[in-house]
Formats: sequence, structure tokens, C-alpha cells
Amino acid sequence: MIKMLSMRDKLSPNGYFFTNKQLTALMLPLILEQLLSLVVGMADSMMVGTVGDAAISGVSLVDAISGLMIYIFSAMGTGGAAVAGQYMGMRDDEKARASGQQLIALMIVMSGAFTAALYVFRTGILDLLFGSIEADVMYATNKYYLIVMASVPAIALFNGGAALFRAMGRSDVSLKASILMNIINVIGNAVLIFGLKMDVAGVAIPTLISRYVSALILIVMLFSDKWQLHLSGLREFRIRPQIMRNIFRISIPSGIENGMFMLGRLVLYSLISTFGTAQITANAIGNTFSTMHCCVGMGINLGIVTVVSQCIGAADFDQARYYMRKIAKDTYLIQAAVNMLFLLLLKPLLGIYDVDPEAERLAAIVSIIHCVGTMLIYVPAFTVPSFLRSTGDALFTMIVSIISMWLFRVTAAYIIGGTLGLGVVGVFLCHCGLDWLVRSICYLARYFSGKWKTKAIRA
Repeated sequence: MIKMLSMRDKLSPNGYFFTNKQLTALMLPLILEQLLSLVVGMADSMMVGTVGDAAISGVSLVDAISGLMIYIFSAMGTGGAAVAGQYMGMRDDEKARASGQQLIALMIVMSGAFTAALYVFRTGILDLLFGSIEADVMYATNKYYLIVMASVPAIALFNGGAALFRAMGRSDVSLKASILMNIINVIGNAVLIFGLKMDVAGVAIPTLISRYVSALILIVMLFSDKWQLHLSGLREFRIRPQIMRNIFRISIPSGIENGMFMLGRLVLYSLISTFGTAQITANAIGNTFSTMHCCVGMGINLGIVTVVSQCIGAADFDQARYYMRKIAKDTYLIQAAVNMLFLLLLKPLLGIYDVDPEAERLAAIVSIIHCVGTMLIYVPAFTVPSFLRSTGDALFTMIVSIISMWLFRVTAAYIIGGTLGLGVVGVFLCHCGLDWLVRSICYLARYFSGKWKTKAIRA
């Protein structure tokens, strides 16, 4: 495996911190991890589809809540990795390691609090978000929720551990853990659904087990001192106020941003749930396909943290801009190729799902809308803010994200999708059209202003 170049290593012959080969070694496993998640997600959808439309809808609705947890802890992990990366750029290994310790401790505390709240307020959460859905869908939703929400601590630890390995340039480690997690998940689904004839529980139980196995593997590996950001025992742990403040300054705004983003999705799920089962099913299929559209960008956005944070830690802003331009160009080209292929294969992909014709028709429309939006404006809407967060400019991205989401995604969707009657199609037009466009304008303006140069962490 290629060793990623850190700031303490010799510069490459062209004077840059990361060669193309090293960037590929970092980014490729992250892209493959996103593709793996996509393939397994589609396999899950197809296996659940054999149980019935109510099961598809129930799993989709709960996965929106589960996705909220994933988004929050992924953002917190990425924020912690950005802090560790900036310390690595400063060549301060001791504080870089301490950042990893503080991050994992924060993940444990926060995930415990979230898990308790999700169970204590379960009935209220489901009634508030999905109270108007049909009885059979609510039954599947409730059953799946009870099992899957126990995996929240595992989600937090996995994302924290994966973020630290990415910061060290070892994204291949989290890829291997993801492969194992998804193997357990798929085999478990097949055995419980087809072998034991279970309903949504046959999807939930393997998800729970696979998440804990992969999380524990990453955390146990991090206790080896061969890693630059290795963890130490409980006896050696102590709160480092300055480092924790630095983590909070990036992780908390990033977590709130992603949390509000997913909360907006939940509110829209609540709206879509009033449109009927066909539109709920179309939304579920559209969301599965949407991951295919932007899986390359999602992987690259994770990797950009490793590159940019080290450049910022070394106070080399020119190289940070160089990598932003290079990565943005590559992301545009690769995602254009992926999405053109998707459009060519859309009809056979839809044929995989055994759903009624109206759900299939709507799924095709929303998939095309999201596909086009991804090709045109995904990079400024999501890759540029990943750059800004890596520099420490997380508060700005949070403010823009929250305002844009609630005004131009949620409120507009209620007007266009609900009041004007465009349904799930209107929701997607607001999602990856209006909202993404507003974000893009704001983030590009911030990037070109150069204000992000003043947001690096304090040593």
C-alpha cells in the first residue's frame, strides 16, 4: 500500500505535497466504499421488495432517521479528522494523536445520548414524522426502528475510526471494514429473509450486527501504536480543553449542518408520506439511485479533508487552492461519465424493482432530475463546502446550509410538491435544483473571497 505523504515528509519533485499516485491511493478506496454501499443498498431494497411495498416503505422511512445519525456522526468524524490533519500539517504529532482520542470520546458520549433519546421518544418521533402513513407501513416502520436504532453507537464509532484512518491516508482500512460489514449484512439478509422467511426484522438484525462488528474492528486496530493517530488506554486519557475546542469548532457546526440536512429530509418524508404508497416507493427508489449519481463525489469529499487540512496546517494556501481546482475538475469529469451511463441503464435498473407502474414512472422522473442536478451543480454545492470545512470555515457552511435547506428545499417543496400538486417530483425539483443552486452560489462566493484563510485552528 502506498504511504500517503504528510507534511513532515519530503516534497514530491514537482514541489507539491501529494502526487497523483498518492491522491489516487487516498481517493479510490473512498469511492469504492461508496459504490459498495450503493450495491448493498440496492441488494437490500430488492430483498425487502420481496416482502412487499409496505416493507419497502417502512425500511425507507426508518433509514431516513438512521441516515440522520450517520450524517451527524460522519460530519463530526470528518471535523475531528480535519483538526488532526491540521496538527499533522503543523508537524505536531502529539496534539494530532490527542485529537483522535478526544474525537472518539466525544463520539461515545454523543451516541449514548442520541440512542437514549431515540428510544425514550420513539412513539412521539414516529407519530410526528410518519403519523399519517397506512397501518401496515407503520407496523413495519415501528418493528424495524426498534432493532436498528440500537446500532447508533456503532455508527458513531465506525465513523470516528474511519475518519482517523482517512486522516492518516489509510482509507483502504475503512474500505476493508466496510466490505466485511456489507458481507455480513447481505448474507444475513439472505438467510433471514429467504431462509427463515422473516419480514423487516430480517433486514434489521444483520444491519445491527454488521455495524457493531465493523466499528469494533476499527477501534481495536487504532489501539496499535504503529498508527500515527493511535489511541491509548483509559488511564492515559484526559480532556484537552484547547484541542476539544478546536474539534467542537469544526465538528459541531458540521454535525449540526448534516443533522439539519437530514432533518429536512425527514420533514420531506413526512410530506411525501401523505402522497400515498406509490410516491413513497418512488421516493425510496429515487433515493437509492441518487447515491449512484453522486457516489464519486461523496467519496472524494471525504478524501479532500486529508489533503486540504494538511495544507492549511502548513499554512500553504496556494497548494490548498491548487488541490481544490484539481479535485473539482476530476470530480466533474468522472461524475459526468457515471451519470451518462446511469441514464442509459435507467430502464433496466427500474425493471429490477417489482413495483406498480405508477411508482416506476415517478421513480424514473425523479431519478432523471437528480442525475442532471448532480452533473451540473453537485461540485459547487458539496465539494466546495468540504474544502471550506477542512480549512476550519465550518460555521459559514452551516449557516448557508440551514438557511438554504429550510427556505429553498423544505418550504419550497411544501409549496411546489404539496400546494401545487407536483408531489414527489416537486420535492426533487426543490432538492437538487433550487436548494443546490443557492448553496453553490454562496459557497463559490466564499471560496473566491479567501476569508477561509483566517479560519485555521489555534495550536
